[in-house]
Formats: sequence, C-alpha cells, structure tokens
Amino acid sequence: MKIKPLQIAGLTIENPFILAPLAGYTDLPFRLLCREYGAGLVFSEMISCHGLLYDQQRTWDMTQSIPLERPIAMQLFGSEPDIMGKAAAMLSRLPIDCIDINMGCPVKKVTKKGAGAALMKSPALAAKIIRQVCANTTKPVTVKFRSGWTHQSINAPEFARMAEESGASAVTIHARTWSDGFSGPVDWEVIAQSKAKINIALIGNGDINSYGQGLAMMRQTGCDGVMIGRGCLGRPWVFDPAEPPDTPQLRLTALKRHLDLIDQFCQPQWALGKIRNHAGKYFKAMRHGAEIRNRIYQAETFAGLRQLVHSLPDGLLAEKPEEQGKQQADEY
Repeated sequence: MKIKPLQIAGLTIENPFILAPLAGYTDLPFRLLCREYGAGLVFSEMISCHGLLYDQQRTWDMTQSIPLERPIAMQLFGSEPDIMGKAAAMLSRLPIDCIDINMGCPVKKVTKKGAGAALMKSPALAAKIIRQVCANTTKPVTVKFRSGWTHQSINAPEFARMAEESGASAVTIHARTWSDGFSGPVDWEVIAQSKAKINIALIGNGDINSYGQGLAMMRQTGCDGVMIGRGCLGRPWVFDPAEPPDTPQLRLTALKRHLDLIDQFCQPQWALGKIRNHAGKYFKAMRHGAEIRNRIYQAETFAGLRQLVHSLPDGLLAEKPEEQGKQQADEY
C-alpha cells in the first residue's frame, strides 16, 4: 500500500503514523524517541486549560519542547469555551504546530467536569469550544473523540461533521465508546462511516500494535492517518515503516536510548516512578521479564536503573517464542 502524506491544513505529515497523547507517558523524551523511530507527528500529554490560566508550573512543564521533535501538537482539555480559547492563545505563543482538543478521555475525574468524552453528550457545547479555540490561534486545530458515549448513542459521524463545520482541520476517532473504556473491540466501521461524512483528514485510533495493522486500518476504513497509543509503550519502533523484527536487542537498544533522552532533558530523580514504569514495559513477554521488571521497580536512583539496564546479560533477554501472542492479547 502506497502511503500518502497526511495533510492537516498547511501542515504536511510525511509519515501518517502518529504518537497519541498519553497521560503520564508522552513527555519530551518519549516523543523524541518516537520521532527517531519514524512517528510523523507527536502529541503532548493532555494539558489542562485551567492549569495554563492559573500559571501552574507543573502544567507549563508539560509544554516543554525542542525544535528537533517538530511537528508537535499540544492537546488541551476543558469544558468552558472562553477558558479553552484563552488557553489556546497562550499555547499559540509556543513553537508548536497544532492544537488538539481532547473530547475522548473516559477518565472520571475529567468527565465529571464535563470535559473529555462527556462532551460527546453535548455537541452544541463542543462546537462552541472548537470555535473559540480556532478563533484564538493561527495553528491548525484538531479534535480527538470516541465513537460515542455508549453503544446506544454512537454519534461519531455527526460529531466529526460538526467539528469540521466548527473549524477543525482534522479529527481523530478512538473507535470505542466511553462505556468501553480501554477494553472491548474497536469498531473500524465507525471510522469508515465518519470518513464518508467529512472532507478534512481523519485519523484512526484504537488497538494498533504494528505498522501492518495501521496499514490495514487505512485500507479498510479510508482513514488518512493512524494514531498509536498503548501499542507503542515499550515498543517505539512500531512507527517504523521498515517494521524491524521485535527482538530482545531491539528492545534493549530502544530503552537505552530512551534513558539517554530522559537524562538529557529531565531531572530524572524527580520522576523515578514514571521512568521505572516506562522502562518495565520494554520487558513484557520476555524470558525473565518479570524478574527484570521487579529489579527495575526496586531501583532507588536513576543512576542505579541505568546501571541495571546496561548490565543485563544477553542470555537473560532470550525471548520465549510461545509468549508472542500473549503479549498482544494481554498487554494491549
């Protein structure tokens, strides 16, 4: 299948395989790593509009970026049009390429405030938010949402059309409902139906664990790009069109590079818990993987964690062939 660049307004994405916004994961080092492995566009973690307006340092830290990772999209979440518009204006002063609006997060602490996937129940309010964000930025605006709130209220095709009419330059559809959370089958037909309703780019999302699976989604649904979330954790090479074999050495090389980037751009001792979580994912479905993860989780310093990773003997990493299928089913 010949891949076409993804066009989002004036922004051209050469490889239409995109890193999803993942809370707790898609910080600067991981975004850079995924770009090195081929991701055409990377997304920040979701950023609170209130955190920006209240000038919270922790929120601004999430906007850390460098030119090497561009193109970069920053994702905003909130439920108040005026505040979302003001936050978009603040983000627009940064060297970024796109602003995304989160209308798909199913987490209760987000939806109970009327944000994230809760906005799929209020299309009129969602339209106001999109219009306000578009009015306060010159950057392309995209919207990420789900199939619907429940299986009895699938409204992604209509929601996609509303987003386009409100000014969005592209949409991303995670083809599950809010009620599905992060489990259950992904409905590719909803992606195809939504694509038929709009003229802007549509990015498909949900349970893509390899480049080949992404190509299949594009063929079957007509979507213009593919967004990969949990499927790239511990496996950032899924963005590589060459589809390198998933070997223990590939995993170890990727993790070492990841730790190098963390050391370069973060204060790793302050985020050791998050780093251990990231590092542990590289050893899923591997020989002695549980043992290695336990040792990683017990590391008390970043230096100790790096030393552990660099000292792993080759024999310890020999993969169990019988666990290949188990990784796909259980982990993603």
